[in-house]
Amino acid sequence: MFKIHTILCPVDFSDASRKAIRYTEEFAGNLSASVYLLNVVEPRPMAVDVSLNYVPFEADLEKAAKDDMEVILEEFHRKGFKAEYGVVIGNPADSILEKIEELNINLVIMGSHGKKGLSRLIMGSVAETVVRKANCPVLIVKSEEKEFIGDE
Repeated sequence: MFKIHTILCPVDFSDASRKAIRYTEEFAGNLSASVYLLNVVEPRPMAVDVSLNYVPFEADLEKAAKDDMEVILEEFHRKGFKAEYGVVIGNPADSILEKIEELNINLVIMGSHGKKGLSRLIMGSVAETVVRKANCPVLIVKSEEKEFIGDE
């Protein structure tokens, strides 16, 4: 028999990610597992914005992500879950895989955007990379799928 101690839930604030948070709450409650919420801020390419429009730097994006993650964390604590979060700057798939190792994660629950075709080829798939390389089970939650979690 195996025991799920810690669930990692990557959060990018998308619909799929918000759905993954709901799944994480359900699994954590049923398995008495702790939760680690992770947001990864991707570094911006080094380019000059000649239009002089404001382009947020990683530090600004990191601060905004922390503020948003605090709200999610408070909701987990309000519901009685043991949870914490982290915000890192880096490649999303690599950062998720590093956290799996660092925190000895037993289960990953993450959203997938379901990109297809050229978009997926160019952008890659964070979820696919994590599924292939993670050393623990990974549950992928799609934003456009039948939801199995309902209110009782």
